[in-house]
Amino acid sequence: MSDRSVGGEGNNADQGGDDKDFARDYARGERCLVIHPHLKKTSHSGGGAPSRAPEARLEEIVGLAQAIDLDIVAREIVGLSALKPGSYFGKGTLERLDAIIKGRDVGVVIVDVQLSPIQQRNLERAWACKVLDRTGIILEIFGERARTKEGRLQVELAHMSYQRSRLVRSWTHLERQRGGAGFMGGPGETQIEVDRRLIDQRIAKLKRQLKEVKRTRELHRKARRKVPYPIVALVGYTNAGKSTLFNRLTNSDVFVKDQLFATLDPTMRSLELPSGKNIILSDTVGFISDLPHELVEAFHATLEEVLEAEVIVHVRDVSHPDSDAQKGDVDAVMKDLGLAEDRLSEQLIEVRNKSDLLGPDEHEIQANTVKRADHPMVLTSAVSGEGVDAFLAAIEERLSHATQTLDVCVDPADGKTLSWLYAHGEVINRRDEDDGIHVTVRLEPINLQRFEQLKR
Repeated sequence: MSDRSVGGEGNNADQGGDDKDFARDYARGERCLVIHPHLKKTSHSGGGAPSRAPEARLEEIVGLAQAIDLDIVAREIVGLSALKPGSYFGKGTLERLDAIIKGRDVGVVIVDVQLSPIQQRNLERAWACKVLDRTGIILEIFGERARTKEGRLQVELAHMSYQRSRLVRSWTHLERQRGGAGFMGGPGETQIEVDRRLIDQRIAKLKRQLKEVKRTRELHRKARRKVPYPIVALVGYTNAGKSTLFNRLTNSDVFVKDQLFATLDPTMRSLELPSGKNIILSDTVGFISDLPHELVEAFHATLEEVLEAEVIVHVRDVSHPDSDAQKGDVDAVMKDLGLAEDRLSEQLIEVRNKSDLLGPDEHEIQANTVKRADHPMVLTSAVSGEGVDAFLAAIEERLSHATQTLDVCVDPADGKTLSWLYAHGEVINRRDEDDGIHVTVRLEPINLQRFEQLKR
């Protein structure tokens, strides 16, 4: 990836090919200051997700910065009594932070809020270094990690939309104008108009490509619906341990690292439960609070498999100090996806993961919480294997609730139907009578539909 200085002319609105990496505004390993602004008068109220401790928010944004290989030389929670519309921070805070930036040779400052284009530009001028806000850093991570064609197209579309709103900040050559054609009067087309037009053209092209990819994805989804196995989807906040649990259960090698957004593209593997029933286990992208609106569509596109799942497993990091707030964020995203509360109550399993990181007293508290829970809940460690057997049993229990029991009379000569019932359902009872073979069988909803079509 190419590096370029703040405000340089290296921005290329039309990035040629779909597989090119986004241009970085910083170098790997560059010295970085991470700031979490905390409004002192802000307090949480209402029935939404619990408010986060500023210390936990700082650790999260530090994790995001480390995920793009920046060298964190300083981190700070900056208390604010009010926001300044032009620069976000007051004059005194700007000067104090500038001293840290100069004293520690900082090249990049991460600010854990969504800055306006003008605020970002003014901060870069005040500190003479690159400034990334929360949106910018998450876009960088998604751009670097997305691997599927659709994922890369969605991220580039988000990146283009974000850049378009920041033309006034990103280009220092915008005051110049291109001369018009010889037969035209007037000053011609300004550089900012050219850049905006190029970005608009690229956005239009990306939307056309995405439309085609989505059409192909729906065909693949229809094909998967014909597979006789129920889907179990793992969801949860980023870095909750979903991929580690996925790998332990399926003996897979999905990329696992103790960092935010280690997994972006969904992965599916078959898994045989202790009863012999086969399922498809799906590992999905981790959720995060304050997801940039530019990435909402891309983020939700990777989670659409959840809508097809018979069982949804919410994996939580119970060792994290903000575990309850993270749960609130995950619940909000699932509702936003269109998962009604009554459906979730029938499909959800809560996995309280990372029990190996708990102290003895905390472990006992969590174990007691699991025992008293009024919905399926399991305490696990994807690393040590604690609770994995109980988790698989919970999946089987959930799937059994979703099944329907039928009494079917099959003609003795109809071996095809009898074989299908054994292959796709759980035969509870069989009686061979003169009028036919009487079978009591449990079927998943999807296989019940297929059986009804088979009988027509």
